[in-house]
Amino acid sequence: MSDIAAIDANFKVETKIAQEDLRFYDPRQAPFQICGVYFEDGKFRRMPESVAKAVNPGVLRLHANTAGGRIRFQTDSPYVAIHTQMPSIGKMPHFALTGSAGFDLYGKEEGEQERYMGTFTPPFAIVDGYESILRFPGAKMREITIHMPLYSEVSQLYIGLQEGATILPPKPYKAQKPIVYYGSSITQGGCASRPGNAYQSPIARRLNVDYVNLGFSGSAQGEQVIADYIAGLPMSVFAYDYDHNAPTPEHLQETHEKMFQTIRKAHPDIPIVMMSRPRAYLSAEDQRRLEIITATYENAKARGDQNVYLLTGPELMRDAGSDGNVDGTHPTDYGFASMARVLGDLLEKLK
Repeated sequence: MSDIAAIDANFKVETKIAQEDLRFYDPRQAPFQICGVYFEDGKFRRMPESVAKAVNPGVLRLHANTAGGRIRFQTDSPYVAIHTQMPSIGKMPHFALTGSAGFDLYGKEEGEQERYMGTFTPPFAIVDGYESILRFPGAKMREITIHMPLYSEVSQLYIGLQEGATILPPKPYKAQKPIVYYGSSITQGGCASRPGNAYQSPIARRLNVDYVNLGFSGSAQGEQVIADYIAGLPMSVFAYDYDHNAPTPEHLQETHEKMFQTIRKAHPDIPIVMMSRPRAYLSAEDQRRLEIITATYENAKARGDQNVYLLTGPELMRDAGSDGNVDGTHPTDYGFASMARVLGDLLEKLK
């Protein structure tokens, strides 16, 4: 694969990274593979802008946050660099910048388990993008996965490798169709310390499966238009949790079973997992909302549906308890690890 500048000089990447043999490549071109997001009208997105506009203003604002986006490939380069332009940066007092705006990298050598190998850490004063490099112990063939930011937009991304390094397509995921997740800010990944710690990522590594993250902070309300859009997606499993964003228990009751029925009609054979807000101890309203979700589950079972599953908030936070969140709502890495173990145990049984 040729350097991007060799194809079009206008795409030459100006870099301050001190590495003489560094060459940049466009990951939108083979043999790189992009998962969880796609490029449209100048930026990476999780869904079409036209659909996002039809859902609600929050989804429109957040649909181009790159939560769940991954760049996958194989290379023997002794380092990997990134150069990125980011028109919107998520900065919050309770959310590590490495999670909201950083990229991180997982690698796997032949015969090894995939493991975390470093974070492309954004500068604290980041405005509209940055560049960074991670160096490895030697030039060996590795499978690489770069996780994209959870709460920021990306308009340009280039991958830097050693000149002349081998670049191959990634090995395929075990399942042909992805798991699709729909839900609130927790689904989107708030407040993981880095993208690879949001709960969907450990599950993907454990089960070797692709996934699509349709978490929309404060904006997942189960509208029929989003249910119809999701129903049209290819998927191996559907998992949803949006009661944090349902304005009232009555709204949740009005929409929750409708969403299930919409997805089930389009996908009669896939597992569907219902989750309540991940919280170790439930208030009276939490309990009311759980009862609504449970009713959807029990109604499906009563109709003979044998491929529907329920995970409650206390179950999801089983290993973390009340220490699993940063602000009473959003999980820490500790909380996300608990969620990933519990949901991962279930999904592993369904393989």
